[in-house]
Formats: sequence, structure tokens, C-alpha cells
Amino acid sequence: MLWKPVLVATGVVIGFLVGAPPALVSALGAAVLLISRTTDSHRLYGEVDWGLLVFFIGLFLIVGGAENAGIVARFLLAARSVNLHSPAAFIVVTTLLSNVVSNVPAVMLLKSFVPSFPNPHTGWLLLAMSSISRQSHHHGQCSEHHRCRNRQGGLHIGLRQYFRAGLPITAGTLLLGWAWLRVFP
Repeated sequence: MLWKPVLVATGVVIGFLVGAPPALVSALGAAVLLISRTTDSHRLYGEVDWGLLVFFIGLFLIVGGAENAGIVARFLLAARSVNLHSPAAFIVVTTLLSNVVSNVPAVMLLKSFVPSFPNPHTGWLLLAMSSISRQSHHHGQCSEHHRCRNRQGGLHIGLRQYFRAGLPITAGTLLLGWAWLRVFP
């Protein structure tokens, strides 16, 4: 069962490396996986987190309202003083926003800034690379020092443990991505 996702992921990576539009390659990969699925649709829909979907719908509405009200434009005007056209500054701001307010609102906020980059393609790649999501939810009683299990039985770690492992991985990934985009813009 694992051969299809591996084959599709390999095709998507090859598409990225040959210079195909990332959005098109990603959408085609997702379409192939959806069309070729063998799971019963009732079982598949049963595993959908409907509350999360409603949350994202609300998030898109709020960010759209902020754009229409001019809040995003004012934020981007203030951000020009940080020189977000510098790849290093853009990576730092995107990473910080993604971890403070979550990656989806950060991307929705910064997406209107990317077309003003000298090379918008590189700007989109920088935004995609540096919008990192943190999945460390505590649903049970856990201290920062001990591992625990949430109500669903999944293992969760404390903030200190997460930070100890996550910071070097995040920094290394961002440095590697930044270096890659400097060599292959």
C-alpha cells in the first residue's frame, strides 16, 4: 500500500527539480492519490476532522476580512522597514509568525507581499520553506518535563523536549533551504 504514495512523492519531487510550477505539480500529485485511492469513502469521511475544517473556513474568512479592511496592507507597510525583500529577513519573519500565530494565517498574511519580490518564484519558495507548523498539543495532564499520552493515546512531549529537538532541525532545514535557493533560484 505504500508504493503509490512513494511513487507519487517521487514524481512530485522530480517535477519540482525540473522546474515545473510547484502548485501544479502538487495539485497533480494530490489528484493522483485521490483518484487512485482504495479506501472505502465512508471510512475515509469518518476520519475527517470536521471541526478543523470549520476552523480553517473561519480562518480564511477572518484573514479575507483583514485584507479587505486594509489591516494586511498596513502590516505590510510596517514590514517594509524590516526589508522583507531580503531572503534572510523574510525567512526569519515567516518562521516566527508561523510559530506564533500558526503557519496558515502567516502564509495568508505574507502571500500578498511575495509578488513584490524581485523574483516572485523564489519568494514563493521561501514562503513555502519557512512556514513551519508546530504540532504539539496537550490534551491530557502533562508537565514540561515528562512525556505523556493524550486522551486519544498519542504520545506528546513537553515544550522543552520539543524545543530541544525542534530548534536544531528547524534551523538546519531553513539554512539548507536558504542555501539551496541561493544556488538554484
